[in-house]
Formats: sequence, C-alpha cells, structure tokens
Amino acid sequence: MVNHLDEEWFGSPDVFNIEKDQTWETKTEMIDFKGKKWKDYVDRSVLEITCGEAPFIVSRYNSSTGQIIPVEERIGILDRKLRVVTENTDNEEDWIKWAKRAYESVYGYEYQGDNLLIGRINLLMTFVDYYQSVWNKEADKDLLTTITNIITWNFWQMDGLNGTVPLGVPQPVFEQMTLFDIEDKPEEKAPLCKVRKWRARKTIRYKEIETKEGIDIAKKKWDIVLGNAPFS
Repeated sequence: MVNHLDEEWFGSPDVFNIEKDQTWETKTEMIDFKGKKWKDYVDRSVLEITCGEAPFIVSRYNSSTGQIIPVEERIGILDRKLRVVTENTDNEEDWIKWAKRAYESVYGYEYQGDNLLIGRINLLMTFVDYYQSVWNKEADKDLLTTITNIITWNFWQMDGLNGTVPLGVPQPVFEQMTLFDIEDKPEEKAPLCKVRKWRARKTIRYKEIETKEGIDIAKKKWDIVLGNAPFS
C-alpha cells in the first residue's frame, strides 16, 4: 500500500524497494525526486487510523517473528522520510531539524491504550535507532524529550467514530419514543480529542478537520489517510 502511494507521488514504481513475494529488496541508490522537492515529501501529512502498533508508519520488526529489521531495510512511511532526510542533509543540525519535521508530519489514533503505548514506543525507538545509525552516538535527553512530545501529541487514544476519549462519558443510546415518554436531558459527551498542527502552530479538535472551518485553520486535510482494512 505504501509503495502504491509513493508510485503515485513519484510517478514511477519501485522507488524505495522491489517487492518479492512476502518480502522486499531495498534499493540502495539515492532517491531521485525527478524535479520534485525532497522537503515536500518529508512534509506530507499522513494519518494512520486505528494504528495499533503503527506498522504503516514504522517497520522496526517483522510482525510475524518479532525480529528487528536493520535500519537500512525499513520501509515504513516515517522510515522513508528519515532516509530522505539522511540522504539530503550533511550536518547534524539540519538532520535534526528535518527529522523533527518528519515526526511532526505523521499521525495515528488507536482505541486500545496498550496498542497505542507500543506504537509510541516504536516511534521513539525508531528515532533512537536512526540517530545512532547516522551519527554513531546516542541522542541526548533534551532531544529525546522533544521527539517524545511530538509523538504523544501526534499519536493519541481516541474513539474514531465519535472523536472522543474512549469510554470518557457513555454515548447516548437512541430509542424510539412513545407519546407518553418524557425526553430526558441529553447526557454529557466525552471531551473531543485535540490534534496539533505543527506548521500552523495551532491545536484544534480532531472533528474540526472534517469541517470547512477546521480546514481553514489547519490549511488542508491529511495528504494521506490509511489503515488496516478490517479495522478501518
């Protein structure tokens, strides 16, 4: 699915890897953007719905065996962005700047709290892995705190049908009324979840993104929305 998205954006297939049955062969040559800007690719906003462990965003390990995948072989959406950042920056300051923007561009929500925790850990450990691989040293505490703040904003727990915290307040049950029923005062709903739009430096309710007013604030909807089909 991610390969198909890249094929549409680049206008050609097999940009990052070549599929082979149930696996892939990673291409090692520098990514050719064919007149497009690599920074635009890094800034593309992506939302993985019902993200679970965020497998579309990062591919740290084989989902069947649990075996860690080497950094150079990873093909998640964020993995591809970090590869592009690495190929197009030549100093640590610029790398960190664009790696942070890559993290700011990927989002995901999940109903189950335990799955969300694993997803957040995968995202944080992905940064640790890439930083160590590129700069041959460990990221300091302040940098990891910055990345963690982005992750906790961008990957959150939510009931996707209502845009609220799961089980925060029971949703009302709608029943057919008779002539003798008295309409009760509607129950209070759980607070709506909020999303950070980093480029606009604004925090808005997730539900607002689906409205005209929300689009004005957020400037645009997501560039890409995807998820595991049985749960999406």
